[in-house]
Parts: sequence; C-alpha cells; structure tokens
Amino acid sequence: MKQVNQKKQNHRAPLLLVFYMALVIPLPVYADGSVVNKVYHPYVDALEKEIEYRSTFQDQQPNRNNPKQIHQLSFGSAIGQSWFGEFKLIADKSRQGEFDLEAFEFELKWQLSEQGEYSADWGVLFEYEQEFAEDVHEFKTGILVEKEFGRFSGAANVFFIQEWGSDIDDEFETALSLQARYRYSRFFEPAIEYYVGQDASGIGPVILGSLNFGVRKRLNWEAGVIFGASKQSPNSTFRFLLEYEF
Repeated sequence: MKQVNQKKQNHRAPLLLVFYMALVIPLPVYADGSVVNKVYHPYVDALEKEIEYRSTFQDQQPNRNNPKQIHQLSFGSAIGQSWFGEFKLIADKSRQGEFDLEAFEFELKWQLSEQGEYSADWGVLFEYEQEFAEDVHEFKTGILVEKEFGRFSGAANVFFIQEWGSDIDDEFETALSLQARYRYSRFFEPAIEYYVGQDASGIGPVILGSLNFGVRKRLNWEAGVIFGASKQSPNSTFRFLLEYEF
C-alpha cells in the first residue's frame, strides 16, 4: 500500500509543481469589467447537491456603463468522488432599470488532492459561458488552492479566460481572487477578499457562515463589500450569496 501511495504522489507532483509556479510567478492580469464574484474552494462532497443564488451590486466604473446589478441562479451536483457540475443562469439589471436574462453557463470543478494530503489542497475549475442576445462565448480555466493555518484559511483562484465570437474582439484574459478567512465558528467566519483584473481591482471585508437543518441539509451564506483599489475601479461592490446544500 505504501508503494502505491508513493507512486500516486510521484505522479501528481509535477502537476502540482506547475500549479504552484502559476501562483507564485507574477501574472499579467487582463480580465475586464466587474471582477468581484466569489472565491472558490477546491473541495467536492461526493453526495452533495446544491441550489445557489449570488448577486453583486456595484457602483459605476469611470468611463463605463456597467450593469448596476448582476444576479446568478444555479443548480449543481457532485459527479462521483472528485467532480462537481453546475448549470447557471445569469441576469443583469441596467442603470435604466431594465432586467435582462444575459447568459447561461456550465461549470465543472475537479478536486485534485484529498484534504490534507499535501501542504495545500488543489483543484481545477472549468467554465463555459454563452450570451443569449449576442454571439459572445467565454471559456475559463481556474486553478484553485487552499491552505489552513490553525483556525485561519487562505484561498487563491487564478483564472485563464478566452473570449470569442462575432460580437466581441477575441482576446485572452487572466484574473486573480484571494481570500483570508478566520474560522471563528460554523455560524460566523470573518474574511478579507482581494480581486484584480485589467480595469478593476478591489479589497474588502466579507462575512461567511452556515446553518444546519438536518442530515446533509445546510444553508451557507456570504455577504461583503469590496472597495475599489484603483482609479478605474468602482468605489464599492456589494456581494451576496445563498447556497442550500442537500
């Protein structure tokens, strides 16, 4: 058994080394528009299903007519031991008060390592998004890493994004999201999050928590405000998330 485990670790070591280098080597960050969403964690529960709602309310960026509100509703389910799939509908409400169903998205998360197997926990996220009204497509690959320090937890997401279509200029982008969280209790976990993209960056406090309603039934929530960290960024962006696991 020890020999098998050693072979397994040797097989994964080069892949994890590549991911580590992607995180520590400075990256050009090009993602445009709103960069505030949520910070992903690399874990998959083999029996989990969930319904999730998340929204962001952002101030207008200088020289941009950004949607003031973005709403996302999704359903997800585990696929085996290490995969989690999710289908999402995305809508926005403009500053003129118009509410439009903007796009749909497929998301697939792959947990690469068992929790505690290495000094940090690793995963990969794949997303495909397509707009309804325009010929705009986006494919995103994200590297997810998390490490615990006693009651503190740090998570990082590095995204590589390709956009294409007849209604958009084809371009490659990257983005970065970071979270430092203190696990005070299951009901209350204060955190600080940082987001950065080409035309926006921000940092601010977030509060996370969860409530159990029985066997495998739990409501997770997140709420926070991200303040602009550059002249091109919105002054503030409020983000909110509700996630029901069953």
